[in-house]
Amino acid sequence: MLRNPWLVLAGFILLCLAVGFGAGFATQSSIDSWYVTLNKPSWNPPNWLFAPVWTLLYIMMAIAAWLVWKTGQDTKPAMVLFFSQLALNFAWSFLFFGARSPGLGLIGVGMMLLAVAITTFVFWRISKPAGLLFVPYLAWTAFAAFLNLTIWQMN
Repeated sequence: MLRNPWLVLAGFILLCLAVGFGAGFATQSSIDSWYVTLNKPSWNPPNWLFAPVWTLLYIMMAIAAWLVWKTGQDTKPAMVLFFSQLALNFAWSFLFFGARSPGLGLIGVGMMLLAVAITTFVFWRISKPAGLLFVPYLAWTAFAAFLNLTIWQMN
């Protein structure tokens, strides 16, 4: 196990940003060609907003995971949850944008929302600051799920 906590923090940040980069890769090919053709609600955020919001959220979730890891407790179940929600986060971009399917995206974001909610709860019980860092991510995921549902219904 690594003893240098700063290297572990850097690893969590790099991993989360790599997931975001990979998801962005799947997303980018469909933004200008497919996504623009979809009917979207008037409250749909502008495209430019997603990258900075997700970047901040990825950094916050990395710090949260690090705070949980740093407690020295048995954090294996919490880390399994963390990596599971991160994998679902990654998969959503491929389901919605890669497959160009709001229906598949809705299934994926529903699973992701549940995983993020459980991870937030478990992190909160281990480290309140870690749980608090996950709250904006939970809120954004809930918003994304509602947006995905609305887009699916409109199309």
